[in-house]
Amino acid sequence: MLGTGLMEHLGIRITTIGEDWIAATMPVDPRTRQPAGLLHGGASVALAESIGSIGAYLCIDRSRYELVGTEINASHLRAVQAGHVTGTARPLRVGRRQHVWQIDITDEQQRLTCVSRLTMAILDKR
Repeated sequence: MLGTGLMEHLGIRITTIGEDWIAATMPVDPRTRQPAGLLHGGASVALAESIGSIGAYLCIDRSRYELVGTEINASHLRAVQAGHVTGTARPLRVGRRQHVWQIDITDEQQRLTCVSRLTMAILDKR
């Protein structure tokens, strides 16, 4: 699950894993900008889902369970044109069968640019 794929393509890098949070950065460059030159909302959602999923993955017994995303939403609050953004994911609820994570994305000046919420279902391993 911790393979690179989309994260590698978008330049997402995990920077810190804390006791109950995980943070990563993503560049705002041609890979992550939309045609008007702003950070693409889908790139922000990809960052949010990536780090929220990793956070949830680190909380489960991987020998018994697997997880899948069931819902994600995002409110884009501020445009970003260059530099990088940082996403920080924190659990709102870590249940036996469902996790809900909040992901705050900030620009280089620590201004909130996007707020996202990710719901993960915890399934018995097949």
